[in-house]
Parts: sequence; C-alpha cells; structure tokens
Amino acid sequence: MAIVLGPNRYGKAETRLVRVTKDGGVHHLKDLNVSTALSGDMTAVHLTGENAAVLPTDTQKNTVYAFAARHGVGEIEDFALLLARHYVNARPSIHHARVEIEEYAWDRLGDHSFVRAGGESRTCLVHHDRDGRTSVVSGLSGLVVLNSTGSEFRGFAVDEYTTLRPAADRVLATAVDARWRQHGGRADHATVRRHLLEAFAGTHSLSLQQTLYAMGERVLASCPQVCEIRLVMPNKHHVAVDLTPFGLGNDNEVFHAADRPYGLIEGTVLREDAPDAGFAWE
Repeated sequence: MAIVLGPNRYGKAETRLVRVTKDGGVHHLKDLNVSTALSGDMTAVHLTGENAAVLPTDTQKNTVYAFAARHGVGEIEDFALLLARHYVNARPSIHHARVEIEEYAWDRLGDHSFVRAGGESRTCLVHHDRDGRTSVVSGLSGLVVLNSTGSEFRGFAVDEYTTLRPAADRVLATAVDARWRQHGGRADHATVRRHLLEAFAGTHSLSLQQTLYAMGERVLASCPQVCEIRLVMPNKHHVAVDLTPFGLGNDNEVFHAADRPYGLIEGTVLREDAPDAGFAWE
C-alpha cells in the first residue's frame, strides 16, 4: 500500500502587532494578533527537504509588520485580505493563504493614553486561493454576559445519576464566542454585536440552547449579509449558596460562581439557502 502526503499548511502563528497612527497630537491604536498559514505545491519540502517552494515563516511575520507600516491597519478583515492576496501572489508554489486575526480593544483616556477594554476581542478568518475564491468569517470572543433572572431550566431528562434540581429562576451567564460567515456584503461588526446582546438580554431563557438560537436568529433576521453564525457559549454556573446553617434565607441574592466543570453549549444558525461554506471555517 502506497504512502502519500495529505493536506498540509505552514505559517507564522501569533505575530503580535501594535500600530500607532498619529493624527497630530491625537494617537489611534490598533492591537492585533496575526496568524498566517500557506499551502500549495509543498510536496518536495516534505518528501525530500527541498525548500525552494517555501516562503519562510519569518518572511510572513516581516510582511505583517511591513504592510502595517505601508498600508496602515483599518478593519481587520481588510488587512487580512490584503495579506492573503499578497501571499498567494508572492510565489507560484503558494496556492492558498489563511489569515486569522484577533483584535484587542483599548479605551481612550486622553490624546495618547489608553486602558485595555477587558477580555473581549474581535476576530476574523480570511481565506484566499489562486482561483480567486475568497471567504471572510468575522467574529468576537470573550463577550461575557449575565442575566440575574429571567432564566429557567426544568423538564430535562432524569436517570439514576441525576441530582440536578429543576430551576424556575436562575442566573444565566456565559462568555460568547461567535463567528459569522458573510455572503454578498460585509456586516458591520458593532451591529452584529448589538443584536447578540439585545437577544441575550431580551430572551426569557428556558435553556442556554434556546438563548443561543435566539441570538443567532436575531443576527440573521437583522443582518442580510450574514448567512451563517456559529456560537460557543459555556454555561458559567452561579449556584445559590445555602445560608440556612447561619439562620439566613437566600432569595437568589448570594451565589457561588463556579468556574469548572461547566456546561458547554455550541450551535450553528444559518439560512436555509446559505451557500456551501467550502473552506471558510477551516
């Protein structure tokens, strides 16, 4: 039986880039984590160690910095597309480029002073190949949200190992990781984020799964450019503390915030006629 080389790619992961744009005395900040990966005619380097087709990962890193200096950094999707198209055109041996970017937000304190805006980050994943096919997946991660009431969980399956009691009123908290695939235009990131938040706050939750679907449905109904959204939502359990040993009641006011183990809820919401995703999520 013959042994052959399967799918492969290589690149430079997590190139940290901070770009300061100076507008007189007022500075603007972009803080990115850029990962690039290339694939194509790479058989020789794997089978014989012949490196002629390989654009070094160090060169990929340098390109990120050079393009930030030459072109600036605007929307991360546009910067990722600029890099991906350059890599594919750089060498005949490179047929496909994958560029993934995380952007970390900073809030302004003054003309040139900033404070990091918590744990949330903006993301994008761009693919571009030599045939001209391009895909853009935008997203966010670490969006921590909490409803202190308006959440239930009951009527679930029970077996001999079940100890969980039905809850008619509980805290619902999660850290949203959302990725949305776009088709026929670019959805505004702030608008998608707003619809996710409004759906979370406005849904009386019977389960985190129901809330996940409501959030995805709201984005698709409000943003025609989005054809598919994938959500990962860990259930950040808040357990009401039993205060009866101290002669105290607890009307869902004092909780233990448990970090693990946690329920992990994942789901996809998409238009029935969404085009085939191809390599978009890879």
